[in-house]
Amino acid sequence: MPITDLLSPEGIVANLRATSKKQALQDLARRAAELTGQSERAIFEVLLERERLGTTGIGNGIAIPHGKLPGLTRIYGIFARAERPIAFEAIDDRPVDLIFLLLAPETAGADHLKALAQVSRLLRDRAMCERLRKTADAAALYRLLTRDEGARAA
Repeated sequence: MPITDLLSPEGIVANLRATSKKQALQDLARRAAELTGQSERAIFEVLLERERLGTTGIGNGIAIPHGKLPGLTRIYGIFARAERPIAFEAIDDRPVDLIFLLLAPETAGADHLKALAQVSRLLRDRAMCERLRKTADAAALYRLLTRDEGARAA
């Protein structure tokens, strides 16, 4: 599943100003509501519920919050680069500065897992993460995240 199937240029937040995990999830829920047409509150609640099951902070300054919502017809992604690292209760206890939010339809079993795997593979690339951390322009972040997709898919 190509990142371009998940992420649009409007789904990039280049300088997330949140100072806490809760605020970051609220800000991302607001952006997701704009993109999906779904309720900001419903999105926020789905994200909080997932965090209650266990942190989506996967380590190395990265979080992949995700959830399923009724009413979605496809998987949506939002990428955010935090201005300052955020305490996110990550598995390595390090603050998070790269966040890739995924929202999927309730019926998206395997596709949801494939999207999570794709984003995880992308963000396991340390060189990619360093480039993302050094880029403060939304268009440039989008280009970084979506370039060379053919090479990564192989």
